[in-house]
Amino acid sequence: MSKGKLFIISGPSGSGKSTLLAEVLEKLENNYFSVSATTRPPRPGETEGASYFFKSRPEFMQMIENGEFLEYAEYAGNFYGTPAAPIIKQLEDGKDIFLDIEVQGALQVRSKIPEAVLIFAVPPSFSVLEKRLRNRCTESETIIKMRLETARTEYKMASEYDYVVVTDKPGDAANEIISIVTAEKCRFTERKHLIEEALD
Repeated sequence: MSKGKLFIISGPSGSGKSTLLAEVLEKLENNYFSVSATTRPPRPGETEGASYFFKSRPEFMQMIENGEFLEYAEYAGNFYGTPAAPIIKQLEDGKDIFLDIEVQGALQVRSKIPEAVLIFAVPPSFSVLEKRLRNRCTESETIIKMRLETARTEYKMASEYDYVVVTDKPGDAANEIISIVTAEKCRFTERKHLIEEALD
């Protein structure tokens, strides 16, 4: 059985990553979505163990001390982290893993798993991003401005990514990611055993 592949989806808050990933995971088989831990409080509709593992700051610090994260970072005043053990197990079991993490964390993961495929999700324009953040009506003006400033920093790091997907229409963006998954599985390194077998 071949090992699974790790796909990391990043993008600024308001880019539509969650909606996009939900559609991708519904269409693809044999995959595993890694649920992150966070110290931020749940938003309406989010559930423990499905959206995030919601942790207090002391609990999160203990997990860091125990070396339980593949990556972790502080983002907009809260901590986010990816538990390592489930990722390693699912990859070994041949499942494709999808991570929804911010840029800093994505680059941490790539330093440990160089073959990870990085995908940057963006709205069709920065003004659309700002409109999406304001339409949530869940955050203060101070937080919105902080998120926009963070987004600009993330855009500067997008060149570290392998692919960019525009989240204008979720269905089209999901199909682009599925095409990326297909293409990655057709790489020579993934299928060289078929060539080597013929040359033995």
